[in-house]
Amino acid sequence: MQEILAIDIGATKLAVARVTSDGVIEKQSSTPTEADNGEELFDKLLSLSKEVLGEVEVEGCGVGSAGPMSNHGEEISPLNIPQWRNFPLRLKLSEALGLPVILDNDAKAVALGEGWKGAASGQQNYLAMVVSTGIGGGLVLDGRLVEGEMGNAGHIGHVNVQSDGPLCLCGSSGCLEAVASGAAIEKETGRPAVEASEEIKIRSGYFVGKAISIAVNLLNVSTVLIGGSVALGFGSVFINKVRSTAEDFCGLDFTQNLQINYVGLKEEAPLIGAAAIWLNAKGT
Repeated sequence: MQEILAIDIGATKLAVARVTSDGVIEKQSSTPTEADNGEELFDKLLSLSKEVLGEVEVEGCGVGSAGPMSNHGEEISPLNIPQWRNFPLRLKLSEALGLPVILDNDAKAVALGEGWKGAASGQQNYLAMVVSTGIGGGLVLDGRLVEGEMGNAGHIGHVNVQSDGPLCLCGSSGCLEAVASGAAIEKETGRPAVEASEEIKIRSGYFVGKAISIAVNLLNVSTVLIGGSVALGFGSVFINKVRSTAEDFCGLDFTQNLQINYVGLKEEAPLIGAAAIWLNAKGT
């Protein structure tokens, strides 16, 4: 059975896995996203990728990366990874590994993975979100992943949810990412999100629910799936607040049956999603 090299680029860690063409993770490893500069960080990723590959031949490589990006992944500038600005990651990986590489946004990867092997299997319209160090989203409408002009469609982390909110790394104020992400929580409290109080978890859930309501009222999707280390770690108190808040802001008939759940693939969603990026590009 053919395998795919799957890479997840996050602000906290770099993760790499070999994933079979039917969605099973065979081997995986990760390392913190820490480096003095972009080339050093790339070298860490390359070393990790070679470690996971070993002597196994794969058909290609799918990469899910924090965004934003330009030219549909030809250059990436993740807001929470300052070492990479306009960084040509796809090309550099392809040349270094000798493999064809397809790169897309990490939350779009989760959307594809959930449609392939997760909780959105068989569904034609849904939103997938990642609430982690940052916040992103991926949209599937009429059975197709929405791309946008440069590949950044679905960036729900930069929907405004608090008119007088704090400054976001994007330069705007009151973005969802600036008030509900792991980085925002740590900046406010001085402690990592894993140590957040119940009050903080509920507040984060409120803002995520508010952002979801904006998206579903605009796009007429009835399913939302949420992944990411912060969301999954916050548990029931978070997801219940997300649901109740979205319900409060969704008064139209077509939003009444909105279903909000955690991603079906749980912690494996980013890597299986990265493999799905490769398969989606191949049309399989």
